[in-house]
Amino acid sequence: MGSPTGPQRLFPSGAEYAEALQHTQLCFRHPELKGARPELTKLGLPRAISGAFASVFSLASAASGRRYAIKCFTRHVPDQERRYEAISARLAGLDPAELSQPWNLGFEYLPDAISVGRERYPVLKMEWTEAVTLSSWLDDNHTHRFAVDHLADRFEALTRDLAAHGIAHGDLQHGNLLVASDDTLRLVDYDGMYVPALAGMGGTERGHRNYQSPMRGNDDFGTTLDRFSAWVIFLSLKAIATDPGLWSRLHEPSGEFLLLTEEDFKSPDGSSRLQTLLAHPDRTVSGLADQVRSMAFQPLDLLPPLAQAVPRQRTAAMTRPAASSGATTAPLGASGLPGWMDGHIAAQTVSSPTVAPSVISLDGFHTRTWLDIATAVVWPLLLAVTVWMVVAGFSAPPIGPGVPVIAALVLTAFTRRQRVELAQSRAALAKLTKELAQLDDPVKAAEKLRKDRAKLDAAETKRIAAYPQEQDKLTAQYHAELKEAEKRKARKRHDIDKKIGGLSEELRKSLNKALADKQATYVRDQLSRRPIAQNRPHGIGPTLAGRLAAVGIRTAADFRGYRSVQSTSYNSAGAVLVLHNGRHVAVHGIGEAKAAALDTWRRSLVASVEKRQPTVLTASERQSVERSITLRRAQLTDQRKAVEAETDALREKARKKLEQGQERLTRENKLAGDQARRQRQEFSRRTVELQQNSARHGTLSASVAAARLRQRRLSYVRYVCFLYVGR
Repeated sequence: MGSPTGPQRLFPSGAEYAEALQHTQLCFRHPELKGARPELTKLGLPRAISGAFASVFSLASAASGRRYAIKCFTRHVPDQERRYEAISARLAGLDPAELSQPWNLGFEYLPDAISVGRERYPVLKMEWTEAVTLSSWLDDNHTHRFAVDHLADRFEALTRDLAAHGIAHGDLQHGNLLVASDDTLRLVDYDGMYVPALAGMGGTERGHRNYQSPMRGNDDFGTTLDRFSAWVIFLSLKAIATDPGLWSRLHEPSGEFLLLTEEDFKSPDGSSRLQTLLAHPDRTVSGLADQVRSMAFQPLDLLPPLAQAVPRQRTAAMTRPAASSGATTAPLGASGLPGWMDGHIAAQTVSSPTVAPSVISLDGFHTRTWLDIATAVVWPLLLAVTVWMVVAGFSAPPIGPGVPVIAALVLTAFTRRQRVELAQSRAALAKLTKELAQLDDPVKAAEKLRKDRAKLDAAETKRIAAYPQEQDKLTAQYHAELKEAEKRKARKRHDIDKKIGGLSEELRKSLNKALADKQATYVRDQLSRRPIAQNRPHGIGPTLAGRLAAVGIRTAADFRGYRSVQSTSYNSAGAVLVLHNGRHVAVHGIGEAKAAALDTWRRSLVASVEKRQPTVLTASERQSVERSITLRRAQLTDQRKAVEAETDALREKARKKLEQGQERLTRENKLAGDQARRQRQEFSRRTVELQQNSARHGTLSASVAAARLRQRRLSYVRYVCFLYVGR
C-alpha cells in the first residue's frame, strides 16, 4: 500500500499499537515479527518509547531470537516511504572500513506490516543495539576525564563521517546518540535524516530545541543541518572532560539537555550557563563557548563543519592571550568578522575612514615656516614695547600698553590658523564625526534585529504547530462528512427496505381488494337485473313502482336501504330511501312499512346473489395485481441503488473537499515557509552588515577620539611653545 496518495490517513495512537502488539501472531505478517515477544511493562503491556511522530517497541523474534526495535508511526509524514528508501540505500552503501566506528544501524521499512483494527500500517524494523544514551553515560562517567575527552573525539569523528558522505542526521541530541560498551557511538532515529537523494525536499522535523540554532527553519534541509548541534555537543563534552564539576553545576537530573538549553542560544547575554563557560579559565572551553555564542544567530550554511573548525579552535585556544575579564573573544579575520567566518561569507568591502598620516599622529605641529619664525620674533618685540610703554607711562588711549599684547595674541592666533596641521585636523574630525553620525547605533540595531528574529520565531513556531492541527481538522471534518453520509444512506435504505418488506402484505391486500371489487360488481350487476315493476315487493303496486321509477329507483341495485324520519304533517313516522350514491329521496306513498318491505326484498335478493358470486380471481386478474406490485418493487430497488450512488457522490465530494483543503494548506504553508526563509536570509544579511558596521563604528569612534586628541595637541598654548621650542 505504501504512502497514501489520497487523503491523509489517521494513524493509531501508541496505546492502540500496544494493544495490537499483545497478539503479534495476528497483527504481523513478516516472518521475523509474526509471534515475536514484546518487552513488557510491570502491568504486562508492551513497553512503548513514545515521541512526537512514533512509538518504539522492543520485540524478540520467535523465528531467529534476534531483538528488534519496531517503530510504529502515530502521525502522517509526507513521502515517508520514499524518504526511508533513500536513507536505507545510502546507509547500506557505506563501507564500514571507511567509517570511524560502526555508528549506523540497519533498518527496513515495511509498508503494510502491522494490523490495527481493520487497517494495516507501516512500521520501521531496526536493529537492536545494547547501548545507553549519551546523557545516561555521562551520569555514570562524567568524572572520568580521559574517557569523556576520548568520547568527544569519537563524536567529532562521527560528524566527519557524516559530512564525508553528504549525510546529515537532522536531530543530533543526547537521546539519539548511544554509547556502546566499547565507548563507540551509535546513531538512532533517522526520521529527519538528509541524504543526497532527498535534495530539494523539505525537512519533516526541526530537531530537539535544546540542540538547534535559533536560525534553523523548516526550509533548512541539507548537509549543514547538524553543524550547530555538533558544536553544542562537542563543547559540552570537551567542557566536562576539562572540568567534570560542570556536569553537576549546569546539568539538571533527567534534563533534556547536556550543559546548554534553547534559552542560552536565544539570549546569550542573559545566560548564566553560557557565561559560566565563557568565563572558564581553560581557553579551550571558553573558546568553544565563544564559538557557539557567535554561531547562534548565523545561518546554518555559513557555519563551519566541526571537523574543519576543531583544529583551528585548538590552535586559537593555545595562542590566544587571556582577557582581563576571564572571557575570550573569537579571533577576527581580515574582513572584521570572526575568524571562523573567513571563507564562508563573500568578501564585502567596508569603507574604512581614510585619514592622512598627520591626522592620526599625536606629534602636534611640525616644521616651522617663515610666518612662524616671524611671529616668534615679533612676540618679544611687542612684549618689549608693552614694557617700555608701561615704564614710560603711556597708559591713555589710543596708545595704551595693552595694544601690543592684543596685537601679539591676534598675530599668534592668525599664524596658528594658517598651519596645515590644524586645517587637516579640523577637516578630518568633521568628516569622521559626519560618517559616525550616519551609522546606526550597533546596540540599537542589534536589539531591533533580535526582536525581529524573535517575532519571526514566534510566528513560525505558531505556524508550524498550527499546520498539523489544521490538517487534523480537515481530516476529522472529512471523516465526519463520511460518517454523516453513511448515516443518511442507512436511514434511506432502512425506509426503502421497510417498504420492500411490506410489499407482500400490500400484495395480499390488493388481491383481497380486487376480489372484493369483483364481487361487488357482480352483485350490483345481478341486482340491476331485478326491476321493481316486474318483481314487485309485497305492498308495492304499479302506482308506487311508477313513483319509484320517477325518482330513479327501478331495480334492486338503485337503492341500498332506507331511513326512518318523523312526518311533520300528521305527526307520524315516515321514511326516505337511500340511493346507491348516498342521496336520500322521499317517495309519496312510501312510508316506513313499505320502505322496510322494499329493503327486505332487496336484502333477500343480495343474499341470493352473494351465494353465486365469484370467490377467486382469474389468472389474468391476479397477474394484473401482481404486475403492479412487481413494478413497485422495481421502483424501490432502483431507489435503493440510487441511495448508494448518492452516497458515493457525497463521499467523492468530501474527498475532493479534503484534497482541496490539503492543497490549500500545503500551498499556504509553502508560501509562508518561503517568506520565512526570505526573512531569515534578510536577517543573515543584516547580521553580517551589523558585524561589519560594528567594526566600522568602533574604528570611526577610535578615529574621532584620536582626532579630538590631535585637536588638543594643536591648541593655542602648544602652538606658542612650538614657536620657540620647535615641537
